[in-house]
Amino acid sequence: MTRPRFILLIAVLAAGLLASMTFAVMVGSVDITPRLIWEVLFSKLGIFIVTDASKAQMVIIWDIRFPRIVLAAIVGAALAICGAAIQALVKNSIADPYILGVSSGASVGAASVILLGAFSVLGEYAISLAAFLGAILSVMIVFFLARVNGRISVIRLLLAGIAVSMVLSAITNFILMMSKQQGGIQAVMYWMLGSLAGAKWSNLGIPFFSLLLVFILLLMNYRQLNALLLGEETAATLGVNLDRFRIFIILFVSLLTGVVVAVSGSIGFVGLIIPHIVRMMAGSNYKMVLPISALTGAIFLVWADMAARMVLAPEEMPIGIITAICGSPFFIWMLRRKRYSFGDGE
Repeated sequence: MTRPRFILLIAVLAAGLLASMTFAVMVGSVDITPRLIWEVLFSKLGIFIVTDASKAQMVIIWDIRFPRIVLAAIVGAALAICGAAIQALVKNSIADPYILGVSSGASVGAASVILLGAFSVLGEYAISLAAFLGAILSVMIVFFLARVNGRISVIRLLLAGIAVSMVLSAITNFILMMSKQQGGIQAVMYWMLGSLAGAKWSNLGIPFFSLLLVFILLLMNYRQLNALLLGEETAATLGVNLDRFRIFIILFVSLLTGVVVAVSGSIGFVGLIIPHIVRMMAGSNYKMVLPISALTGAIFLVWADMAARMVLAPEEMPIGIITAICGSPFFIWMLRRKRYSFGDGE
C-alpha cells in the first residue's frame, strides 16, 4: 500500500470510529441526538458551549454511555494489535493473544473472587485485580515451560500455552462445579463471555495508557516484526536478536492483554480476525498493519457492543457471543480459501 493510500485509509477509519462511537452513545432506552452528545462532550472537556442537555441526559451520556464506548474502543484496539504481534511472533495466521493462557488465567482469578471471596477486601476492584494477576501468572508459567537452555522455542510456546490453558480451564470448571451459588456461577459465566457493562471513567486510565505504551513500542519495532515474517534465519541475518525480541513481544503483549481482559472479560475472535482483514487491505508491513489494526479493532468492538445491547433489549447479551457470531463465519471462509498468504508463508 502506498503512503497516500495509507494516510487516506487511516483518515477514513478515524472518521468511522468517531461516527461509530457517536452512534453507539445514541443507542439506548433514552433517545439522545448527535448534537446533544457533542455539546456534552465539549462542555465536559472545558470548551464552553451552552448545552440544552438536562442533568439526567448529561449523566446518561457522560457517566454511563461514554465510558462504555471508550472502553470498547480501547479493548478492541488492544486485542487487535496484540493479535497482529502474536501472529508475527509465531508466524501462524490462526494465533491470537489468548494462546499464552491469558484468558484462562484471568478466568481462574475472576472465579476465585466471585465464588470463593478471594481479594474481597479490595471491593469493586477485586475481580479486575485477581483476573490480571491470574493472567500474568499463567503467562509466567507458559514462558517458563517454553524457555529451554535460555532460548524460547515457538513450538514449545504454543504447546505450553495450550497445556496451561487446559489446566487453568479445568481449575475454573472445578471451582464452578463445587460452588452452590447459582448467582455466582451465572456471574462467572457471564464474565467469561465478556462484558463492558462495568465501565466507568475511573477504570479506563490503566487500559488506555497500557494500550498507548504497547502500541508505541510495537510500532517502534515494526522492522523486527516484518523480519520475523521472513523466517528465523532471515531475521537473524537482518540483525534481529530473536530470543530478546520474543521476550519483548511476550512481555508487553501479555501485559496489555491481561489489563484489558481484567476489565472486559474474555472477548474472543478480535485478535484473530482483525489482523487478517487488515492484511487483506494493507499487506504485511507492520508499520501500516498496527495502526490500521488498532482502528479497525476499535470500530469492530464498538459495533459488537452496540449489538450486544440491542439484540435482547432491555436485557444485555455478553459481547463475546456477538464477536463469535461475527468471527466464526469469517474464520471458516478464510480456512476454505485455497490460498492465504502470511508473510512469505501460507
